Amino acid sequence: MVTIAERLSCAYDRVIKAEQNSPFSDTVQLLAVSKTKPIDLIEEAYDAGQRQFGESYVQEAVDKIQHLKDKKDIEWHFIGPIQSNKSRHIAEYFSWVQSVDRLKIAKRLNEQRPNNLMPLNILIQVNISEDENKSGCQLSELDELAAFIADARQLNLRGLMTITEKTDDEQKQLQYFQQMRACFDKLKHQYPQVDTLSMGMSQDLEPAIIAGANMVRIGTDIFGKRQ
Repeated sequence: MVTIAERLSCAYDRVIKAEQNSPFSDTVQLLAVSKTKPIDLIEEAYDAGQRQFGESYVQEAVDKIQHLKDKKDIEWHFIGPIQSNKSRHIAEYFSWVQSVDRLKIAKRLNEQRPNNLMPLNILIQVNISEDENKSGCQLSELDELAAFIADARQLNLRGLMTITEKTDDEQKQLQYFQQMRACFDKLKHQYPQVDTLSMGMSQDLEPAIIAGANMVRIGTDIFGKRQ
């Protein structure tokens, strides 16, 4: 039986190989997507050296974060759609939120982030493929949202995230990722603290990295398919 450590090692090998084929010099971070997965698998990944984990369901995530609170070097990322009535828990328990896609949510997270915690690291989710089944702001909304987050006392604008439409057209996929890199470079020029472009998952991490991603979100290849 393949262990979590072995799966993680294979995922990192894929990332390194893709980095070698990329014109960008960024080191690519791997976010282990642990949503729906039991705590013992997260502990296995932690024991194998993984420190960044992504969750999408608030109550499930809070239970895991509380259970693993002794592992203080874990960096928890919220990566799922955000409901207004769940924003307080996200503001209180996570260090990163990758799925901010509207002003209302950004305002709530800023108001609800406890003053004794560091500002919440924020990625704006962009619906670059304009897929009605995907979350994310439109490009026309990006400037206003970025300006608010950059100015908010309890938020720290760190970059962009996207989930593109599912397609077997590799050229189309690459074009979406290249559009995101262009948006990221423009944002970084405006806000020098911006440093993270999160795009690419188990099935498409190679074109994402080649186009300039410096964070990929890997779930299936590490923890197996969702039950």
